[in-house]
Amino acid sequence: MSTHKEKKQSVALSSVLASLLLSVLKLVVGLMTGSIGILSEAAHSIMDFGAAALTWLAVRISDKPADTKHHYGHTKVESFTALIETVILLLTSFWIISAAIDRLRQGTHEIEVTWYAIAVIVVSILVDISRSIALRKVARETKSQALEADALHFTSDILSSAVVLAGLGFVALGIEWADAVAGIAVALLIGHAAWELGRKTFDVLVDAAPDGLSEQIEEIAANAPGVVAIRQLRVKPAGPFVFIDLTIAVSRTLPQEKVLAICSDVERRLKEAIPESDIMVNARPVTLDNETVTERIHAVALNHGLHAHNVLNSLSGERKQITFDVEVDSNLTIRKAHDAVCELEEELHREFNGQIDLCIHLDPLNSTARDARPADPETKANIIAAIRKAAAEIPGIHDVHAVNILVSEHNKPCITLHCSFDDHIVLADAHALTSRLESLIYQAIPETSRIIVHAEPFTAVD
Repeated sequence: MSTHKEKKQSVALSSVLASLLLSVLKLVVGLMTGSIGILSEAAHSIMDFGAAALTWLAVRISDKPADTKHHYGHTKVESFTALIETVILLLTSFWIISAAIDRLRQGTHEIEVTWYAIAVIVVSILVDISRSIALRKVARETKSQALEADALHFTSDILSSAVVLAGLGFVALGIEWADAVAGIAVALLIGHAAWELGRKTFDVLVDAAPDGLSEQIEEIAANAPGVVAIRQLRVKPAGPFVFIDLTIAVSRTLPQEKVLAICSDVERRLKEAIPESDIMVNARPVTLDNETVTERIHAVALNHGLHAHNVLNSLSGERKQITFDVEVDSNLTIRKAHDAVCELEEELHREFNGQIDLCIHLDPLNSTARDARPADPETKANIIAAIRKAAAEIPGIHDVHAVNILVSEHNKPCITLHCSFDDHIVLADAHALTSRLESLIYQAIPETSRIIVHAEPFTAVD
């Protein structure tokens, strides 16, 4: 059994025993003295005994883990117990007020103020103080609503016992009606405790979000990087826990891994702020106002399982002229590949409200790896010499290194190499120079099947 469970059940059981002892003492003394104030206290303690017993049972049940039938666990058993305690509190209040009013109507009633009557009330106050402190401490540590309700009972007992003690003092001075008034005061205190407990219990049972929690969650989530807006938030309290179901809006241009990282970051931030929580964060892609034409085309293409690149666009009157390449499975027939691209075109026309002219180039996408073997030393040396000669003709390329040459199954060389540039050169200019280098290599070695050039700053370390 966990430490929290042990603490909850131990303090709940000790409260049952304390309530039973006080109930017996107050009932005996109340009957012996005839004090309606003490009898009302006895009724209050009997009610506390029943409530404490229910709390003990509720704590034992609520600590059970979730199962196939109770997906949110059993924590609401504590709330149901608190509701029963609320009803008992209200019935007790009505009974005490009714008895006190009858006593006032009937006139004076002989009440015997004895030392043991006062002693019982004083002992009751001391026991109630100790139980209230112990219950509140464990309730705060474990966030148990049932223990919090039990602590509220014992706190109200302290106040009501003090009122009864004052009533007995007035009776000793000859003001006998003060006992009945003390009973009414006790009933009003009990009724107030019932109202507060019932209001809190009702909120939990109808899944009302705790005050300020929704605003706190929205503020934390909205300030997380990558979150565009909060689309939906549902908070479900369940005993000491709270279940959070949150839907955030993210840019539709983000890759799936990035979206998952944003959701995980939001969950982490919420967990740090609200440790006793079960959090589910979902993402909904949205179109941002500042999306570029290229970003919009990439997003739509990815929704069709296609990768678009080399996007060019120009404005002619009110219509956009857009061209780009799209990679399509090389094993598809021309008919199927064309149909797939036509579906993409239709959605792009809707995306741009029909104000575009499209021309899409189909690139075959090879999804399977091809085998290759290292080139023989002589072939490798000849190709490296040709590469270095081509690179020497291009100002801006400082050196060529890390050259690797493989030969495909069709005996065609595949070349990879690194070349260095000044640190300050922009990528577009570096790409133009590498493209020129590739062209010169193809001219020198026409049988080459593929060339991959990795551009890097001159100070980079491979």
